[in-house]
Amino acid sequence: MKEYSFEKLEVWETANKFVKKIYKVTQNFPSDEKYCLTSQLRRAALSITNNIAEGSGRNTVKDKANFTQMSSGSLMECLNLIIISKDLNIMAMQEMNELRNDINTLAQRLSKLRRAQLNNPQTLNY
Repeated sequence: MKEYSFEKLEVWETANKFVKKIYKVTQNFPSDEKYCLTSQLRRAALSITNNIAEGSGRNTVKDKANFTQMSSGSLMECLNLIIISKDLNIMAMQEMNELRNDINTLAQRLSKLRRAQLNNPQTLNY
């Protein structure tokens, strides 16, 4: 089976693992949050991987970098929702801290990818 370029990116693999963690954590959210925090957090996490994938299919470096920037925005949306979930006692401090560590790693990798897209487009293999 063909493997697409975004699937080879370490940042996409990391983001994909993050999505799985978000789904697992939100399974324990109250049922009355199903259409609010649970849905919003899951959609924001999915948006990270979706934008990396969509950007890989774009033709210009500027477009690729723009989708990477949108992934970063979705990542910050996740952080905000995680903080709110913790503040509302829906999420434990330990869960929040673990997810924040993942967010820090993802933020660094997305920033690195965006710099590479803008500064060294000839080195990108997609």
